[in-house]
Amino acid sequence: MRNEQRSGCPINLSLEVFGDRWSLIVLRDMMFGNRRHFREILSRSQEGIASNILSARLKHLLDLGMITKADDPSHKQKAIYSLTEKAIELVPVFATLGAWGRRHLPVSRELAIRARLLEEGGPELWAAFMEELRSLHLGAPRKPGARPVLAELRAAYERELAEVEAEAG
Repeated sequence: MRNEQRSGCPINLSLEVFGDRWSLIVLRDMMFGNRRHFREILSRSQEGIASNILSARLKHLLDLGMITKADDPSHKQKAIYSLTEKAIELVPVFATLGAWGRRHLPVSRELAIRARLLEEGGPELWAAFMEELRSLHLGAPRKPGARPVLAELRAAYERELAEVEAEAG
C-alpha cells in the first residue's frame, strides 16, 4: 500500500483500498462462495480472473490486513485464506452495492437473488451472516441455533438457477 494518499477523505481512502477491478470480487468470492484456496478462487470466478492478477490481489489484501494466509493442514503445498474482521465488516457494503446494482443495472436473475435476500433481510440478516463468517474465518464460537445464512444464500441461488435453466430449456 502506498504511504501517501490523495486526501484524508474516508471515501477516497476506501477507494484507494478497493478501487481496483478485482479486490472486491476476490472478497466477494471468499465471503459468499466460501472459497478459501487460490485454485478455488481462480477456477470458480465467473469473471475469469487471471492467475497473476489473483496473486497480486491476494497479496494486496494480505498487506492491507483484509485477509490472512495460513498453511492448509490437509495439504502441504496449499494455503488457506481467511477473511479478517475488517473484511467481514464489509457485509453491509456488499449488501448495499448489490441492492443498488439490482435496481439500476441489467443483472442476471440467478446472480441477483443473494443481493435481493440481503437487501430484504437488512441489518438483522447481515449481523447473522457476519457472525457465521467470524466462525468460519476467525474460529469464533457460534451461538446454538444460529441462522445458517451462507447455506440459505447458496440454496436460493441454486433454486433460482434451476428455474432459469428450466425456463430456458
